[in-house]
Amino acid sequence: MAIRSIKDIVGEAKAEIDNISPEEALRRSNEEGAQLVDIRDVRELQREGTLDGGMHAPRGMLEFWVAPDSPYAKEAFAADREFILCCASGWRSALSAKMLQDMGMEKVSHIETGFKGWSGDGMPVVDYDTWKQSSKK
Repeated sequence: MAIRSIKDIVGEAKAEIDNISPEEALRRSNEEGAQLVDIRDVRELQREGTLDGGMHAPRGMLEFWVAPDSPYAKEAFAADREFILCCASGWRSALSAKMLQDMGMEKVSHIETGFKGWSGDGMPVVDYDTWKQSSKK
């Protein structure tokens, strides 16, 4: 059996999820209390910074942090709010949003253009060290 194209898989996911712009993500975060979630690897955050006001949930642990019956479940994901996922270019976040939707999360979306679009559109970015300090509070 041939390996399917990742572009096809991501395209199928995007057809079933809420794809939003960086501007809409920031609006929902500021006005509706949505939580921005950066799912990139920590090395990407260290190199490029992260979403100001966002939390970090590494892609490899996301489902385990969300599932309430997981030994790794994080209380932050039990909140009744929208979670807006962000990766580098919108591919990992699309697949992740689809997975969380399949798990039963109703309020999940992703930034279609990823962190590249977020930072390129002038949305607020914070460097890793500053974010790390503020996340300890």
